[in-house]
Amino acid sequence: MTLLAGCSSGQAAPAPANPAPASATPSVPGSPGARAASQADTGRLRAALLPAPDGMRVVHGPETGAFGSLQATRQGLEAAKQAKLERPECAGAAQLDATQPALAGAPAAVVAYASGTGSITQALVSLPSPAFPKPLPRQCATYEAQVNGVKVTYRTRELDMPKRGDESRAYLTTASGGADNAQVGSVVLRRGNVVLSLLVVGRKVEPAGLFELGRLADRKLAQAAG
Repeated sequence: MTLLAGCSSGQAAPAPANPAPASATPSVPGSPGARAASQADTGRLRAALLPAPDGMRVVHGPETGAFGSLQATRQGLEAAKQAKLERPECAGAAQLDATQPALAGAPAAVVAYASGTGSITQALVSLPSPAFPKPLPRQCATYEAQVNGVKVTYRTRELDMPKRGDESRAYLTTASGGADNAQVGSVVLRRGNVVLSLLVVGRKVEPAGLFELGRLADRKLAQAAG
């Protein structure tokens, strides 16, 4: 599977290429019964995560717990706050929104892999009822942002990915500006009450490889769901 090409993950891209390690032990509030149910849920989600692709190593997780409390989620939100967007409503558009209370408290599992050419981050979130991120707003197809003092232009297009799960979408974002350019391929799909997110960061992301990764992730999720 050819997924990433080039020699850099591109620091201008809006996704963490090398998250810090974190504990895989979930932290779940509530009664003992609720904690047990949630821990069982996160255990199933963890089992549904993809293994490390050939040539890549684990750089974060697997981490489980309430989605909004995960270190990976908090790092992403903090990075978004540091960037000054021309259109703030485009931050995280068409992706899982951890600022929503129902999503923030939902059981989740996250893992990230990296190599010399880029990174892959996968998240699985189990929602109380079926829900799916809205499509990318038209005004978010192209916008600018200041990232670490560098002007970056983001251009995003929807990809014609074969349907996965009950609902699915895929996008390819090109981030240009500064010394490095990068691409971010994203897949979001729903199977039952579980929403799966994939973010692939590299100098060049091949759509065919992104589609295959989405197929493999959906198959693993279906197998874990039984």
